[in-house]
Amino acid sequence: MLGDGDGRFLAKLLATNAAVEATAIDTSAAMLKLLRRRCNLFSNRLKTLQMDALAYTPPDDGHYDLVVSHFFLDCFTEEQLKRLIANVRPSLRGRSLWLVSDFRIPQGSLHLPAYAFVRSLYFAFRLLTGLSITHLPDHASCLAQAGFECIDRKMFFSGILTTELWELQDR
Repeated sequence: MLGDGDGRFLAKLLATNAAVEATAIDTSAAMLKLLRRRCNLFSNRLKTLQMDALAYTPPDDGHYDLVVSHFFLDCFTEEQLKRLIANVRPSLRGRSLWLVSDFRIPQGSLHLPAYAFVRSLYFAFRLLTGLSITHLPDHASCLAQAGFECIDRKMFFSGILTTELWELQDR
């Protein structure tokens, strides 16, 4: 889990699958505290790390078969995303999956309102957290360049939110 926030997704994942073991990485001590509290029943299957995901060196032994990043990749530049993906990739086994949920700016009549909405979110995050990023990176290109293929995509709120499932293709 990269940046799961308060752990709502992870708690449901751990509750519905007794075989899942997870590593959750976040820079925020407060978010990790909420995540650990929410996932308390599953603490024997959960490892939490308070650190910058770009600094994490995962095992390179095919340890993971799923990466989850909900509203996380939008906190990076494309160069940082390429580094993050390249760093995580050796730790993935076989045809591992990467689940991405994030904002997007659709084409058509909602382009301008969505653009204004996303810009206002970046402005708020800059004020609250000091985030220096000002626009959505092209995570799809970064994942595709690293050997992932998008195998499913769902759009919500007229295309402003997307959830995508990417699969690592044969190495």
